[in-house]
Order: sequence, then structure tokens, then C-alpha cells
Amino acid sequence: MLDDHRSANADSETGDYSNKIKAKTSSANDGVALPARCRGGGFFRREGRNPTGLPYNKRPMNLFRALLTVSGFTLLSRVTGLARETLIARAFGASQYTDAFYVAFRIPNLLRRLSAEGAFSQAFVPILAEFKNQKGHDATKALVDAMSTVLAWALALLSLAGVAGAAWVVYAVASGLRADGQAFPLAVTMTRIMFPYIIFISLTTLASGVLNTYKNFSLPAFAPVLLNVSFIGAAAFVAPHLKMPVYALAWAVIVGGLLQFMVQWPGLKRIDMVPRIGLNPWRALAHPGVKRVLAKMVPATFAVSVAQLSLIINTNIASRLGQGAVSWINYADRLMEFPTALLGVALGTILLPSLSKAHVDADATEYSALLDWGLRVTFLLAAPSALGLLVFAEPLTATLFNYGKFDAHTVEMVARALAAYGIGLVGIILIKILAPGFYAKQDIKTPVKIAIVVLIVTQLSNYVFVPILGHAGLTLSIGVGASLNSLLLFIGLRRRGIYQPSPGWPRFFLQLLGASLVLAGVMHWFAISFDWTGLRAEPLARIALTAASLILFAALYFGMLWLMGFKYAYFRRRAK
Repeated sequence: MLDDHRSANADSETGDYSNKIKAKTSSANDGVALPARCRGGGFFRREGRNPTGLPYNKRPMNLFRALLTVSGFTLLSRVTGLARETLIARAFGASQYTDAFYVAFRIPNLLRRLSAEGAFSQAFVPILAEFKNQKGHDATKALVDAMSTVLAWALALLSLAGVAGAAWVVYAVASGLRADGQAFPLAVTMTRIMFPYIIFISLTTLASGVLNTYKNFSLPAFAPVLLNVSFIGAAAFVAPHLKMPVYALAWAVIVGGLLQFMVQWPGLKRIDMVPRIGLNPWRALAHPGVKRVLAKMVPATFAVSVAQLSLIINTNIASRLGQGAVSWINYADRLMEFPTALLGVALGTILLPSLSKAHVDADATEYSALLDWGLRVTFLLAAPSALGLLVFAEPLTATLFNYGKFDAHTVEMVARALAAYGIGLVGIILIKILAPGFYAKQDIKTPVKIAIVVLIVTQLSNYVFVPILGHAGLTLSIGVGASLNSLLLFIGLRRRGIYQPSPGWPRFFLQLLGASLVLAGVMHWFAISFDWTGLRAEPLARIALTAASLILFAALYFGMLWLMGFKYAYFRRRAK
């Protein structure tokens, strides 16, 4: 992986690319560039015939099948994530130890979203798609090598600075921990342990962006499972043998980050895109593609920074609401992120490369049609998910977490925060579909302006809701801000003529409204008809009841839509 940048290899990283690009452009356009190696494909896909006759990275893609692939692996990730949270809740409850860990874990996560996963993906994927579709394989590989070099060196330096200044960072994020016994020094120590995580997860993000651009969604979607497996192994087998058991969770983060990158190696090797990290980052910075990515990352980082600043403020407020508040919100976050990842993140993942290609091809009709498909899928699946969080919050929380030290009071507190999230869930998910509509066109400034407005509104909402609702007011404010964010993004796309709604939206909304009203009534009846915390003594019965309820809810919702004449065939769409 490390490249010593000898002169024979220098051109592949930062040399003169003009001749190389010219040589490869015609072959890429002729459709003969690495057909067997660039097919993307599934998890363990074998070589075989290509029935379309097109290069594998240029074949039409079944969007719904791709969504099912990403959502399936994301579901596995979330199930193992819930198992992780359940195990942590059983072992530690909502205590100063979990407060310290979640604060410490949030810090590298924030930096990851700022420097890599958020801003980097938004800037990198559209430019990578442009290189792949217009400049050929060698130029694309050179961009990946140079970008990985710059990313790795920059984040290594940031990691060293974070380890040295961990105490100041923790104080800035959660100053309230200083009044909570051991929590503050624990958070500082675990922050130092976990800071290098940003290096591994950032390289993972780069690898995921490359694979997604080549229409391989399986490996990137599977990778987060390994972080959860690392957590589960550490909590179950390592923590009991440590003097300070919670440290096992911090080391699990490092191991999980490394595993997430390594699992994508076979996919990268198959398409000849394994990144080489060079020893001279200054030379890598000279790559023209890197310069463009970094230029786009400036507004992208600012956009993500605004959202993460809101999260930091909320964490600080929560740390002042009493012991357990940070953990209550964290557990609610885990449940809220379940539909957000299954739907919002999955849709955004498959749409961004396709939108970027439509933009490169100057196909405005395809661009608008992709957004229309994504919006309809979002409303179709986000509406029942939001009702589940809003109406069925206590049963979900009790079934997943009400074990060991996680008592009935904690269930109630988490359920309150979760129900408040339900109010804004549709808006939270819509952002994942609408924002790529700007990113694919390499317009990041518009989302930045919207994010600034939303930050102000979110914090003003905190002043209104927190005195009344406590910690649940924080999650409600996030939902209000997300709803406003999605509305402003939608208005921006419409005003610029980027998105033109297809016919049938009024009928579509009426069908969703009818099915949702029936579903809400049935959910409410189930929620109040059983003592969900009282079933703690019969965990298997409670799990079975919850699973049966969810299956019934899904059958009822989609059955009602079918009775009202809903056409599911529309969603079997292909991207060019």
C-alpha cells in the first residue's frame, strides 16, 4: 500500500496527466476499459458473461435492486448495532461510564463527518465520477492514489493533535462532565485512545466512494457490521477482564475501524483501485483532481460543520440536564438512525453516483427522474417509520434495551426522546435525497447557506422546547431543523429547474395519508394494550410480540395502499 514514489511511479500520483488522460479517454468512450474487473457486482461475484454488451461500469443499474442490496447489508449493520447497544446497556446501563464513552466516541465521529465522511464524500464522488466517465482508468487511479495520500497524512496530523489536546476537546464538547465524578477523566483517556480511528474510517470512506462509483454497493454497506462485531466481542469477552471495563469499548473502535477498511480491499483490487499512500503529500497535492476536491471541500466542510456544531451544542446542553441525559439521547439516536440508514443513507449512496453521471452526460431529464424516484421511495417508506418512532416508541425501547441495569425509568426517558425524533424523521431522511441533488452538480454553497439558517432555527427551538420537554426538547429541535432544511433544499431544486415533479403526486399523497391514518390507530392500540416494561421477566415473549406487531404493521400499511390502487411497478426503475 505504501509507495516510495520512485521516479518510475511518480507520474501515477502527481505527474503530467494530460497525455495519460488523452490516451485513455477514447478507450473509455469506446467501452472497452477493464470490463471484467470493473463490473462492481455483488459480495462474492464471479466472472461471467455480460448480457448487455456494455462495460460493466456503464450498464444500466436497477435502482430498487441496488437499494435492496444496500438496505439489506445496512439492516444487518443496524441489527448488530442494536445488539451492540443492548449488550452495552446491559453491562453499563446509563451511567457516568457510558456518558464518558459516548462523549469520547462522539469526538472522532464529529471529525470524521467533518473531514472525511461528510465533506469529503460530497466533494470527491462527483469529481471521481467525472474522471471515470470522461478520462479513463489510469487517470482515475492516479486521483485515488493522490487523494488517499493527502487524506491519510492530514488526518494523521489531526489525530496527533487530538491526542495531545484531548482534555480541551472534551471540555469544549461536554463541559458538564467535570461535575460528574470520574466521567471527565475517563472521557479524556478514551478520546486519546480513539482519535486514530479517524484515519482508518476516512480511508474506509474513500474506498466506499470508489466502490460505489463503480456500482459496487455491497462491500461498503457491509463494512460497518465489523465495527459492531468488534464492539460486541470487546464488551462480551474483553471488558470483564479489565480493571476499567469501559476501556474495552474504546479499543474496539480502533479495531473496528481497521477491519472496515480491510474488508473493502478485495473489491478495490478487483477494479485495480487499491489506494497507495505516498510518502510525499506535497507532491500528491499537485494533482489537479485533488486541488478540485479540496476546493469543493471548503464549502462542504463548512456545511457539515454547521450540522455538527448543532450536535456539539446539543451534547453540551444534554450534559447539563443531569446524569444519564447524554445516554438517553444516544440510545434514541441509535433507534432513529435505524430507518435513517436503511432508507436515507442507502438512497443517498446509490443516487449520488447516478446523479453525478447524469450531470456529466448533461441529461437533465434523467437527473430529475432520479430525484423524483428517490423522493417517492422516501415518502413511501419514511411515513410508516416516523409513525413507528412517534407512536410505538416505548415498546421498541423496552424490547431492545430493557435488560440488566436499563430500568423502566430509563425506558421512559429514551422513549420520550425517540417519539420527538419521530416528528422530524421524514425531514431527516429527505435531506439525504435532496442534498445530493446539489452535490452531484458540484454546488455545495447552496446547502451551506441553508445549513446556517437551520442552525439558528434549531438553537432557537432549543430555548423553546428544552425548558418544557427537557432532553426530548433537544431531539424535537433537531427534527424541526431537519424538516426546515429539507423544505428549503426542495425549494432550491425547484427554483433552479433541477427537479420537475412527475405526474401523480396528489394521488400518491392521498394514498399515503389514508394508509398512515389506519396504521397510526392500530399502532396506538398495540402500544397501550400491553405492559411493555412489565414483560421484562419474559424477554422472548416480548421480542416475539414486538416482531409480530411490526410484521402486522407492515402488512397493514402496504395492504391498505394496494386496496387504494397504489402502483408498486413505478419503483422498479433503472438508472442509465
